[in-house]
Amino acid sequence: MKQQFNVITSTCVPLPIENVDTDQIIPARFLKATTREERFFGDNLFRDWRYRSDGTVVEDFVLNNPTYSGCILVAGKNFGSGSSREHAAWAIAGYGFRVVISSFFADIHKNNELNNFVLPVQVSEAFLAELFQSIQVNPQTEVEVDLPRQTVTNLATGRSEHFDINGYKKHCLMNGLDDIDFLVQNQDKTTEWENGNKLC
Repeated sequence: MKQQFNVITSTCVPLPIENVDTDQIIPARFLKATTREERFFGDNLFRDWRYRSDGTVVEDFVLNNPTYSGCILVAGKNFGSGSSREHAAWAIAGYGFRVVISSFFADIHKNNELNNFVLPVQVSEAFLAELFQSIQVNPQTEVEVDLPRQTVTNLATGRSEHFDINGYKKHCLMNGLDDIDFLVQNQDKTTEWENGNKLC
């Protein structure tokens, strides 16, 4: 979903599991879908962790626990490893997460999140551990993610960290633009450049 991104303050959903791969985020059988409807992929985010094979709910999985809510997913180290399927980012966005915080992301998955208007925020392992601890103590702990300043703040402790983001992707997120929107917006500049660089 195209959304402008500025500052987000939200409670968090904690997933303190390392090496979560894209097949766990969205199982391979859902890649055969002929739809890109956000609700479809969101409903099947972490499908095999949320539901048993007979379709019954796994009550103790965090997405099924009403104690936790919010548009920020806090995940363990090495999030999004495995295959390059973009469907994993579709599922995260379709569920309603706008930010994923981890101490390390697989590169392709990180870019897929950015392309789908989900902000991957990479923090130190110490900051991540503190954040998990704060959420465990108080599930209503809020986190502020400030994209213009590129900071993430644990409001329970007041501690902040700076995070990196590609300047182009930052511009697109802040203006609600995908790659095509950006090109259309700059079509006159492209045409001007082409006219000035024609071969004789």
